[in-house]
Amino acid sequence: MSLLLEPWILKTLGFAILVGSIIALIEKSGGIYGFVHFVQNQKSLVTSPRSALLLSYVVGIVIFVESSITSLIAGAVGKPLCDHYKIPHAKLALVCDSTSAPVSSLIVLNGWGALLLGLISTQITEGMIQGDSIDILIDAVLYNFYAMSALGVTFLFIWFNIDIGPMKHSTYNPFLHDKQTVRQANKYYMILPIVLMVLMVFVFLYITGDGNILKGSGSSSIFYTMVSTMVFMFFYFVGTKNMRVMTWTSVAFKGALKFIPIALILLFAFSIGKVTTDLKTGLYLASLASDNLNVHFLAGAIFLLSSVISFATGTSWGTFSIMIPVAVPMAVGLDANIALAIGAVISGGVFGDHCSPISDTTIISSMASDCDVIEHVNTQLPYALISGLIALFFFIAFS
Repeated sequence: MSLLLEPWILKTLGFAILVGSIIALIEKSGGIYGFVHFVQNQKSLVTSPRSALLLSYVVGIVIFVESSITSLIAGAVGKPLCDHYKIPHAKLALVCDSTSAPVSSLIVLNGWGALLLGLISTQITEGMIQGDSIDILIDAVLYNFYAMSALGVTFLFIWFNIDIGPMKHSTYNPFLHDKQTVRQANKYYMILPIVLMVLMVFVFLYITGDGNILKGSGSSSIFYTMVSTMVFMFFYFVGTKNMRVMTWTSVAFKGALKFIPIALILLFAFSIGKVTTDLKTGLYLASLASDNLNVHFLAGAIFLLSSVISFATGTSWGTFSIMIPVAVPMAVGLDANIALAIGAVISGGVFGDHCSPISDTTIISSMASDCDVIEHVNTQLPYALISGLIALFFFIAFS
């Protein structure tokens, strides 16, 4: 129950429930049908299953403000197109998940950058390292090999339609739509709320960071963004006579109810992660790894250790908080590349989070693409492992 006293957890759960309302309202408004008509018939941007997934891939890269928002928007854009081309939703979930955290950890003008800057600044303050925290972070991001390899592997998966392992057996399950919305389809009922979401995340990161986006609160920003989007959709949909007030309220309520189980899964995932953290599993593993470690394998060991911690806790951010204070002294003691060590922590955190069934990004990506969580984890794992092996090779090579 102590988890429910944590503001960021309450805001994340609130975000998950509000996502259900927003998706339901966009579907009811006809915005999805309007968007599909626009990209297929008016602009001919999507003409095949490959281009359908590529559109979600590009959206996932362009929208780097927050991993949850990235998954949500990439899923909202791709789901109707996957339904049109009968693409298994497991493939869309892979695209959503493989762009969200990797992109957010590479383009750090967001809450991810704020957290990492804070952790690096702490190491400077404590005298462990010297230099400017921003310069160190930029150097570390250049060594974020897992994020780079995950984006590359996902692109090849889409372009060449490479099905590996359980993905070979994934099947298309139609998503039920409200037929009445076809008559009032208008792309702007989908596009405007999404554009607003992207803009408002920056606004709230600026506000919560007291004028500095890199110091803003990620959980607060996405929650307030969802609330702002709901308010906008009320006045926009009702004001344009797309819906009556009672219809808007009913659809929003039913959409929220559908996503309460997702919020409960997130809560259980946070609980498991907290137990693992309280047991100090990460620190114990770090102490084992630091004994008799060769400098040439330091970055690779840090990457693997961070991956295990992130997988067990389901949180990349928690892994950063555990491992950066451990990895930096290890790198200093062995006279190794500090930026490479921090890059290994970032990569390992994203890798483990990517594979973990209790990760919030895994659950939200499944939710956004209408895919079962277990199916998503099983079908995504081979691609994540390939990306992880590529990253491990580079960490050993650069040590």
